[in-house]
Amino acid sequence: MGKFYTQTNLQIDDKQGFRVFDGKKQARLGTEKNPAELAVQTEERKAELEKEFMDNGWFCHIEVNEEAPEDTSALQLLRETPKTTVLDKVPGRNDPCLCGSGKKYKKCCG
Repeated sequence: MGKFYTQTNLQIDDKQGFRVFDGKKQARLGTEKNPAELAVQTEERKAELEKEFMDNGWFCHIEVNEEAPEDTSALQLLRETPKTTVLDKVPGRNDPCLCGSGKKYKKCCG
């Protein structure tokens, strides 16, 4: 089989098998459709995390397992969501220069 790329399916070499692209976006982490999956060792820790999720309006599924190590990586992702950065607007060619010289931007700093 060769490589064929279409919008509905994606075939990649025989070793990797088939991957199907359905065009649907994955739901955001912490929503009803995609709740955060956590594993803790005690009921007290579960109650503590449930309170934090309730305060922030996030949805979660917490499993208590005393033998498994604690896994709260999904909580870290929710806490540290990236913020959108806004860059300062660069003046147009014929706008006054930002340095305050009174000249046009194209003659001064541009």
